Amino acid sequence: MKTKRIEIKNIKGYSLAAYLELPANQKPNYYAIFAHCFSCSSNLNATKNISRSLTSHGFGVIRFDFTGLGRSEGEFAESYFSANVEDLLAVNDYIEQHYKAPSLLVGHSLGGAAVIVAASKLDNIKAVATIGAPATVDHVTHHFSHAIDEVAHKGEVEINIGGRPFKVNQEFVNDFGKTDLPSITKNLRKPLLIMHAPFDNIVGIENAQELYHNAIHPKSFVSLHDADHLLMNSKYSEYAGKMIGEWAKLYFPQLENDMINTEGEQLVAHLDLVENNFTTQLQTKNHSFIGDEPASVGGDDFGPSPYEYLNAAIATCTAMTLKLYAERKEWDLQEVYVYISHARKHSDELMLDVEKPGYLDHISKRLKFIGNLDDKQKKRLKEIASKCPVHKTVASEVVFDTKILE
Repeated sequence: MKTKRIEIKNIKGYSLAAYLELPANQKPNYYAIFAHCFSCSSNLNATKNISRSLTSHGFGVIRFDFTGLGRSEGEFAESYFSANVEDLLAVNDYIEQHYKAPSLLVGHSLGGAAVIVAASKLDNIKAVATIGAPATVDHVTHHFSHAIDEVAHKGEVEINIGGRPFKVNQEFVNDFGKTDLPSITKNLRKPLLIMHAPFDNIVGIENAQELYHNAIHPKSFVSLHDADHLLMNSKYSEYAGKMIGEWAKLYFPQLENDMINTEGEQLVAHLDLVENNFTTQLQTKNHSFIGDEPASVGGDDFGPSPYEYLNAAIATCTAMTLKLYAERKEWDLQEVYVYISHARKHSDELMLDVEKPGYLDHISKRLKFIGNLDDKQKKRLKEIASKCPVHKTVASEVVFDTKILE
């Protein structure tokens, strides 16, 4: 899993702080947006755990801070519900323009209500998942119900939510009553996963029941057992992320790498310079894998580097050759480890007497044997390790025949 920080402008020109979580060893098959809970931020552990869990299912996940929260610009009073939905639309547009149109929305608590409304406005969204979401938007006003009359009288007051002070105004209060979430849920017509803890004392389980009743199939419900509303115990947020990923498989085709024709050769490498930095698809007749460069040299680190593949070829061939030799000799070799590193070293450092001193390719090979072997057997296995076909190829002069295919 990799995290990339990005800034996204919303409709009011505020900069929203966002984080793009990417799969560790592939380009994302799909993109998802995560909307955090009321007065929280995208750095809540539950938010990070769920987002990162989804990356293991091939999703690129964008978690961001709503206006006036976390690292995003603006004031909390401007983070009323309609503004939350507008922020989601802005993030969706940004990801569509710079990456690929998101297809999954995930929302926690009031963020769950926001993703239902946003999904009703976005054709590219194919499925929605909610966690501890209220069945009505104005449910959230219980957090500051004691101050509603005061807001009407003074215009702006400071309220305390979860031990933190926030300023709210009349527009902030009124906006929560403008959205008919039950009707929007009934008309959503998109796969909906509702996750809720039965003993949630912030947003009661009856909200999940009402959401489920209002939704049209395909709809699903998953109980979060005895989790609290914020999923403070990481096992529940990790579980939620895994369940969303598994559920999504029902509605998102599993993408497979296209088989590249090797044109009769043993292997083909394909690099799309428009779509990728260095990420290269490698294909043999029966196997696909990825080559890349580390981030330190501008790559995405989705796969081993070319020299790491060279090391892998030598190490694999060495291990196999040692196996065959030990079996033929009926020696008690149970396991073998081959450690390989490549570097450029100066002939003086290597203490080599050469005609023209300079830098040479140097491959370090270290062997570890597991089994009942004496010193003589180990010494012989060391000699055999240098006789594997790939080792001999690399150590000898190689003739290349390069042609251009039309």
